[in-house]
Amino acid sequence: MKALGVAAKWVFMLCLPFLLFTASLACTINSLWLYNYGFEKYGVSQVTGLEDTELEKAAVGLVSYFNSNEEYISLTVIKDGQPFELFNYRETIHLKDVKRLIWLDYRVGLGTLVYVLAYAGVCLFWRRPKYWRHLARGVVGGSGLTLGLMLALGLVSLFAFDWLYWQFHVISFTGNDFWVLDPTKDYLLMLVQGVQYDAVILIFTATATGAVVLGGVSGLWLRFSRKQLS
Repeated sequence: MKALGVAAKWVFMLCLPFLLFTASLACTINSLWLYNYGFEKYGVSQVTGLEDTELEKAAVGLVSYFNSNEEYISLTVIKDGQPFELFNYRETIHLKDVKRLIWLDYRVGLGTLVYVLAYAGVCLFWRRPKYWRHLARGVVGGSGLTLGLMLALGLVSLFAFDWLYWQFHVISFTGNDFWVLDPTKDYLLMLVQGVQYDAVILIFTATATGAVVLGGVSGLWLRFSRKQLS
């Protein structure tokens, strides 16, 4: 029984980094503010020749597509007074692959959330300080693990972002090379090329912040409860 409890605690600690990361990734992907911020920061209107209103339409269309049941995206915008399909065949296929990864992120996030809540619920249900302290120590451990992973990935991104970006795509899209796009003519790359680095930093920062808050609160509670018992 003791071994089962230890195993459950370790699974809980391992779930926390996945939960915090997938939640941060999901929020970032669905952040219209980030898209619009990136469009302005990197002068995407000048690069693409699209008006700001059309860029906003593109951002809304992407977010809607990622959360829809549509297999392929179809997004029409206006350029120089003429309507045209924003994404070509290669971009459409690549976005389908991206959507598959996003839904995988949702599933992993939901699965880890269910386990974390179940473990926390069991610990709190017993209403014994011993189990509460087990939970708090698990949160501190999981938060520390999260911070270590984010620090490692953050350093790699800082000094070798292009390499990390390339490896991620090679590993994630092994079935085809539709992710290899031309920044001079493929609108998907024109839209997101600049903001990708900002998005990665935001994901790492949000994940680390969540870990600091959870770990900090749990650590303070452990310290306070220890004083109460002494």
